[in-house]
Amino acid sequence: MTKKQQKPAEEESWGKFFRDVLVMFLIFASVYYVIFSFFLANEVVSGPSMQPTFEDGDRLIAVRKFTPKRNDVVIIKAPDQAGAMYIKRVIGLPGDTVQSKNDVLYINGKKVAQPYLNNKYKKADNLAGSNYTSNFKVKIKKGYYWVMGDHRDVSKDSRYFGQVKRSYLLSKVVLRYWPVTKISTNFY
Repeated sequence: MTKKQQKPAEEESWGKFFRDVLVMFLIFASVYYVIFSFFLANEVVSGPSMQPTFEDGDRLIAVRKFTPKRNDVVIIKAPDQAGAMYIKRVIGLPGDTVQSKNDVLYINGKKVAQPYLNNKYKKADNLAGSNYTSNFKVKIKKGYYWVMGDHRDVSKDSRYFGQVKRSYLLSKVVLRYWPVTKISTNFY
């Protein structure tokens, strides 16, 4: 064989290689698009309302299809700001009576633990002689939820904008993947 005969075969194998890589890339990109358009959401935390559970800049994966349960961390469509989304914790379910009295949470008259509130912000408020969570009592309507941030001093939540329709609960957080040192699926 001469060099002229080998060169077209080499060029053809490089062309086939790049074509195969392009096809694989397009397949992976399509699968990624479908998964993150219909099943999962890739979110970035912005703001302090869920501190210390989540910090500004944390990156999360959330599932779009879910049945909300108490204490789920959810991404909601902001009821008070067009185009915005908030990250909150589900506190009250449809039909519940939710009450906070002197920093104790009651659901349907029963005291409920809030381990995610054992933080420096609550301790500072309590040392200063004030409640971390303002006192309130509310009956949740059918099809609605009561959501609150973990950093109660700064969180704009149901205490501010009221009960949230189920359709406003967009996704449930299932994984924090960034920062790598804080990878977690447990948000208590």
